[in-house]
Amino acid sequence: MKGKTDPARDFPGKRWLVNLLRAMHLVGVVGLGAGVLGDIPEARWLAFGLTALASGLAILALDAWSRPGYFCEYVGLAMAGKLLLLGILLAWPAQRAVLFWLVLVLSVLFAHAPASLRHAIWLKRP
Repeated sequence: MKGKTDPARDFPGKRWLVNLLRAMHLVGVVGLGAGVLGDIPEARWLAFGLTALASGLAILALDAWSRPGYFCEYVGLAMAGKLLLLGILLAWPAQRAVLFWLVLVLSVLFAHAPASLRHAIWLKRP
């Protein structure tokens, strides 16, 4: 069921939980960006990066649980890829600025791509 949530995999308050996680994610991304681009010592911004990563993983897990075919669509692949890049960013100091911009640009491009692309199937299940 392309792009649709399975009603059996829903719960009261899920929408608010996802919105809260998205807010946490944005706080983490802004703090991470300020630290990386402002050349601030890692100890002062690492918690923001971990917040972005943890909240992103929680959103990914909720989306995958809600829609079993999530990882067969480009949206699931893109989200997992962005979180992988975010993890690499946190672990690879020499390339942090480049990786930050790459994740940011990919996020915007994919978030505003047509739903027909985001929810297109890239992996056919047997």
